[in-house]
Amino acid sequence: MWAYENVFYQIYPLGMCGAPFENDGVQEHRILKVLGWIDHLKKLGVGAVLFNPVFESDTHGYNTRDYRRIDTRLGTNEDFKRVCDALHEAGIRVVLDGVFNHVGRGFYGFQDVLKNRESSRYAGWFHISFDGNDAYDDGLWYDGWEGNYDLVKLNLQNPEVTDYLIDCVRFWIDTFGIDGLRLDVAYCLDRDFIRRLRAETASMKEDFYLVGEMIGGDYRTIMADDLCHSATNYECYKGMYSSFNSMNMFEILYSLNRQFGKDPWDLYTGMHLLNFADNHDVTRIASCLTHPEHLKLLYTMLFTIPGIPCLYYGSEWGVKGDKSQGDPALRPAFDQPEWNELTEYIAGLAHIFSGSRALHYGDFTQLALTNRQCVYRREADGERLIIAINADSNDYTAWFDAGAQTMHDLLTDQDVSLQDGLKMPAFTAMILR
Repeated sequence: MWAYENVFYQIYPLGMCGAPFENDGVQEHRILKVLGWIDHLKKLGVGAVLFNPVFESDTHGYNTRDYRRIDTRLGTNEDFKRVCDALHEAGIRVVLDGVFNHVGRGFYGFQDVLKNRESSRYAGWFHISFDGNDAYDDGLWYDGWEGNYDLVKLNLQNPEVTDYLIDCVRFWIDTFGIDGLRLDVAYCLDRDFIRRLRAETASMKEDFYLVGEMIGGDYRTIMADDLCHSATNYECYKGMYSSFNSMNMFEILYSLNRQFGKDPWDLYTGMHLLNFADNHDVTRIASCLTHPEHLKLLYTMLFTIPGIPCLYYGSEWGVKGDKSQGDPALRPAFDQPEWNELTEYIAGLAHIFSGSRALHYGDFTQLALTNRQCVYRREADGERLIIAINADSNDYTAWFDAGAQTMHDLLTDQDVSLQDGLKMPAFTAMILR
């Protein structure tokens, strides 16, 4: 599967392109801004772009009005096709946000229900009671996602609804040539619908990729041979920054061993979770870490633990943003991308990841662990990598069986002796081959 061997790059288009929060109905060709980022993405080593989301909506994109039309604030379908074609020409795949659990109040089917009530042909598309009332005083009650009534839950057990959604995905593949979908709140979706989506998209396009959003719980509830290929790895997202902030590498290594170790109860060995340092829903990693010196170390971990690394636009040059200040603080507009020392470092990591079978498919073995240091091995197809991280402000010597006296550090392009242990300078990461 192509997705397992590529670096992902997440863009929240309404934010990055500077669209107003409320859909003002004014058509602007903002999505074309992405064309100016393609050289940056290629230089960075990105193999796939994840757009969250792009279709016509009431406000933030997740309250969909029209699944077959690019949001007016972003432009036209022709604009987005031009963007997708340019990305594909650059060798970059395109993954869209599939928001199938709910729609916006502006969705035409729900508007028809408000107008025609019980006689609406769309009444069965939602979970509605005409005997109650809602916060909008519509004279009816409906199920909203987690109590958010601007997000009207779809009835995914209604064949008309699932037929409609599958047809929309077919339209996206035929029109834009998309290569995959992120399933929003996949943990809420009817599993039979996910199974059908997996089967149908595989018949539409070979190697079509599905990744489901999972906040917690067992990812295998939505990830299997007949469900999603991947799930968002929130456990390791939290474990990474928390381990650095608390100087407790045992936390993240516990998660990695739990997920990918060699014991019979390990959960996801052989599976490919989508890993991230931050995204459009959480505080930017540069604002999250207590010590800025840990930023490169955390990104080294992101690119070397099992799974698929995903970058969030702007974070590759260290943009900050705090969730406590609201979602707009996490989703700013940029006129153009920036390139600095951190970006260069991440590009180096992406280059290493893209060329390594051990990082794509290798097993995971813990070699050494203290509160402030960790060493682990990834190995596959005759390639062996040892990743060493020293989060401390002091130098450290790690002792473990490397299977070699000398190895080559891919980050510095220097040979490293392990004869008297691995000498790790303060705030340093190594990727040894």
